[in-house]
Amino acid sequence: MDWGMKNRLSQLIKPDGHCFFLPIDHGYFQGPTSKLERPGETIKPLLPYCDALFVTRGVLRSAVDPTNSKPIILRVSGGTSMAGKDLANEGITTSIKEALRLNAAAVGISVFVGSDYERQTLLNLAKLVDEAEDYGIPVMAVTAVGRELEKRDARYLALSCRIAAELGARVVKTYWCDDGFDKVVNGCPVPVVMAGGPKCETPLEVLEFVYDGMQKGAIGVNLGRNVWQDGHPVAMIQALRAVVHEKANPKQAHDLYQSLKNKK
Repeated sequence: MDWGMKNRLSQLIKPDGHCFFLPIDHGYFQGPTSKLERPGETIKPLLPYCDALFVTRGVLRSAVDPTNSKPIILRVSGGTSMAGKDLANEGITTSIKEALRLNAAAVGISVFVGSDYERQTLLNLAKLVDEAEDYGIPVMAVTAVGRELEKRDARYLALSCRIAAELGARVVKTYWCDDGFDKVVNGCPVPVVMAGGPKCETPLEVLEFVYDGMQKGAIGVNLGRNVWQDGHPVAMIQALRAVVHEKANPKQAHDLYQSLKNKK
C-alpha cells in the first residue's frame, strides 16, 4: 500500500483501529430528509464527535465549512430517487478528478447484489476502484438493499460484502444482522463498518446492535438517522462514540446518553 492510500485510510480509521463515520448523503435519493433539511446546521454540533463525514459534493460545497471539517468520504453513486421505479439503477455521478478537487479522503459507492441491476452496480464499483487506486483514494462499497429490507440476513450480507472486497473495495459498509454477523465480518477480507438503516425505536436498541457488531469484528459505524433524528443527537453521538472508541457496553453508553440529554 503506497503512502497516499495509507495516509487517507489513517484519516478515517483511528489508531485504535476503529471509526465513526457520520453519513448525511441521504438527500441524493430521498430529497430533504427529516432533520436533514438544513444539513450544515444539523452537523455543526455533531462534528466534534465523528471521525469522517459521508456526503455528496453538492452538500459538501454548500453546507460544510471547509476551514473546520472532518475527513470527507465522498458519495459518488446515484441517479435514482424514491419517486422512481428502482433504487438499484445507479451510476457513477462524480469523477475521481472531482474527489481530488474536493480533497476527499475516500469515495463511497452503492452496490445492489441480487437486484436487476447487480451487474451494472458491481461494474460501477470495479471501474471506480480502477480509477481511485491510480490516485491512492480508498473506495468504500455500500451493500445497499433499496426498499427490500428483508434481504438483510447474514447469508445475503456475507455474499455482498465478499464480492465488494473481491472487486477491490478497501472498506465495506453493510447492515448489522442478528443471525450471524460474525460470519459476515469473517468472510470479508477488508474492514467492515455498520450502517444504521431505518431509525431504531429506542437509543438502547441502537447501542446494543452497535456493541454486538463491534464484538463480532466490525471496526466501526456509519450511522446517520439514528444520530441526527434522535431527540438528543449530541448525547446520542457521544454515547455511540463511547461504544466505538472507549469500549463502553450498552448499559454504560445508555447511562452516558441519559446523563448528557438531561444537561441544559
